Amino acid sequence: MDETTSTALIASPEGVLAVLCAVAAFWFFFQKKTRWKLFDYIIPLIWIYATPMLLNTAGVIPAQSPVYGALSQFALPAMLCLMLISVDIGAAVRVMGRGVAVMLLGSAGIVVGAPIGYFVVHRWLDPEAWKGFGALAGSWIGGTGNMAAMSVGLETPAEQFGLAVLADNVVYVVWLPILLASKAFAEQFNRWARVPEDRLAKMEAAAALEDTEKKPVAMLDYIYLACLATAVTALSAGISELLPVISVDFPAEDTEIIGTSVWKIFLITTFGILLSLTRARRIPGAHELAMGIVYVFVAGMGARATLSGIAQAPAFLLGAFIWIFVHGAFCLFGAWLFRVDVHSAAIASAANVGGAASAPVVAAAHRESLVPASILMALIGYAAGNYLAFVAAQLCRFVGGV
Repeated sequence: MDETTSTALIASPEGVLAVLCAVAAFWFFFQKKTRWKLFDYIIPLIWIYATPMLLNTAGVIPAQSPVYGALSQFALPAMLCLMLISVDIGAAVRVMGRGVAVMLLGSAGIVVGAPIGYFVVHRWLDPEAWKGFGALAGSWIGGTGNMAAMSVGLETPAEQFGLAVLADNVVYVVWLPILLASKAFAEQFNRWARVPEDRLAKMEAAAALEDTEKKPVAMLDYIYLACLATAVTALSAGISELLPVISVDFPAEDTEIIGTSVWKIFLITTFGILLSLTRARRIPGAHELAMGIVYVFVAGMGARATLSGIAQAPAFLLGAFIWIFVHGAFCLFGAWLFRVDVHSAAIASAANVGGAASAPVVAAAHRESLVPASILMALIGYAAGNYLAFVAAQLCRFVGGV
């Protein structure tokens, strides 16, 4: 048994898993119970990551446990499949129209902005910081689930994952008020972007036609979801073992680009998207169950981390801020190019950077009728997040010469 494991106060796998679940449950319970404004700025995700890190440092739980590997090998792939089953691209396009194109251009801005920001700051970062940027790209194109998936696919060190979580939260605190405040400039923005006069009316009419009523979750639904998630995970794991490792000779000799872990994430993503095109999308509870799993996974990542990476935080944050403003420039260009209103552009950016948690907040502030469509648009980010974040990570890797 590992020395750290043997001296930890809670060392058994059962105890460690109980602690991780308790940490995730506590912070959401605490947020709901207190309703502190603090959680509007420092969201539960960062507390869920930081608490196990402190418990590890204090010797309460170990830095190494079979639980952490099991979360990566079994829970994370199942979460990814469940998350993608809920994607409804058609509904988002019907309501938001060209706003979806603005979101996708914003996603392209994330891909382009990543190597720009990384190029400026990589000399002050760990050589593996490109993996942290890859995890953050997953979050900014899709959401927390994509961040977790990319951390597994890229084998992101726990400290770099922590920097990604920190940057995600700090940038969110600055970026969200900008998106909310943009409503005040709606008339000037729409005139600049040459928005058709009937666009908003058409969006609201389309939103009214969409069925957004949620069905209650039954026991059988959980069985169906468990069957689908485990089957997709097993199939993807089996196929990924058969696929070749793709390597290149740049920037270093025989650099692995796509290995078994990346193939597995790509396959699960693809199968999840294909399932979303079937009746499986109608099974209730998939998204909620997936998000519950991902927060326990984040707690597990925190338990493996140390405070050693905190010295890199200023450089990492600087790179992230350069990066997010590149994304903003792409969203503005997309709004002008596709003649899209400020409300749709703000929701598009929120669907990228904040995911399904933040897009409804921005939508409610701009036009409440678009809240359901904003969630659908954020789910499209889930579908694109793993593919595009991988590209962003590799661009950062090449820029850093690793």
